Amino acid sequence: MSNFLAVDTSSKHLTVVAVKGEKEVVNFIPDCAMRHSVLLMDEIEKTLDKAELTPTECDYFVAVTGPGSFTGIRIGISCVKGFATALNKKCLGVTAFDLIAYNVNSAVPYIVAIDAAHDHYYVCGYTAEGECDIQPCYISKDKLSALNRPVYGFENLELDNYNKVEISSCLAPAAKAKAKEGVYALYVRKSQAEEERIARLGGQR
Repeated sequence: MSNFLAVDTSSKHLTVVAVKGEKEVVNFIPDCAMRHSVLLMDEIEKTLDKAELTPTECDYFVAVTGPGSFTGIRIGISCVKGFATALNKKCLGVTAFDLIAYNVNSAVPYIVAIDAAHDHYYVCGYTAEGECDIQPCYISKDKLSALNRPVYGFENLELDNYNKVEISSCLAPAAKAKAKEGVYALYVRKSQAEEERIARLGGQR
């Protein structure tokens, strides 16, 4: 069995998972937005200690690659890439959509939605078999409702046919089931800084 360390800094929560064989330790801290950079390394150390796992014993390292907080995503990816580079180990990525999808058991096609503020959402669609059939996109609440599918997420969202998944238990199974080679931030739309720069340049890219 594999040993790995996984982190999720893509939202207002922080999750660190250390797996050593059959031993699994999950460290979840809710509502710590803007403190990921301060908390992350200490929480990694605590989690590894509880799992009796060292970084050198890890076969790979995992980060959630978005969508979500631009700053948070970069913190998690930088941390994981740092470990992987220093120890010459694999660096793997799981999207925030897959984080939820791999913890959903649905008999019908469904949507994973993440709040993007101002009645807009980052969404991705899946078949009942768990295959992606609607590529990640940024849409309005009205367009999301028009898809007429059950919706899953980890936040308290006021949406029709919405099902909340407990985010604290999602990272470990998702990291095991859907870890991809390489870590890349999944930005469904441009950052605010990029949008402001484009606006200053009159729409030129």
